[in-house]
Amino acid sequence: MAGMLASLAAAFASGETALAVRRLRRAVVAYCLAAVFCLVGVGFLIGAAYTAVVPRYGPLYTSLFFGGGFILLALIVLLINKMTGKARRRGIGRQRRPDMTAIGVAAVAAAVPSLLQRKGSALGLVIAPVIAATAYAIYKENRKSKPDPFADQR
Repeated sequence: MAGMLASLAAAFASGETALAVRRLRRAVVAYCLAAVFCLVGVGFLIGAAYTAVVPRYGPLYTSLFFGGGFILLALIVLLINKMTGKARRRGIGRQRRPDMTAIGVAAVAAAVPSLLQRKGSALGLVIAPVIAATAYAIYKENRKSKPDPFADQR
């Protein structure tokens, strides 16, 4: 952990972070411009398709068809977003629980030495095992059980 903090501090001190931010800013601008040009191109393709269909079905039916088609596409996108949003929230919840457990265990592990260092503190000697047992129980309850790799071979 101290090594990661040292490398992060070195990156800040060397100005590497500022360079990374500049590269990121340039990339965002480039992707935004590309997205705008792509949308303009799609608009012209839709206009060309409209122009090609008008002689066959007339302007009224072509407009109704294109309008209905885009509304249908919007509804499909919203439906897919709603379906994948539920799965995404479940995945985030599954990921958050072990992370919070790790944070709790780390906090307890950081507090135990300070409790034990106080001279003449019998309370620290009594509380430390209780805190450690509680942290272990929380960890054991929240960790994911790994499947047995040899279950199929038995």
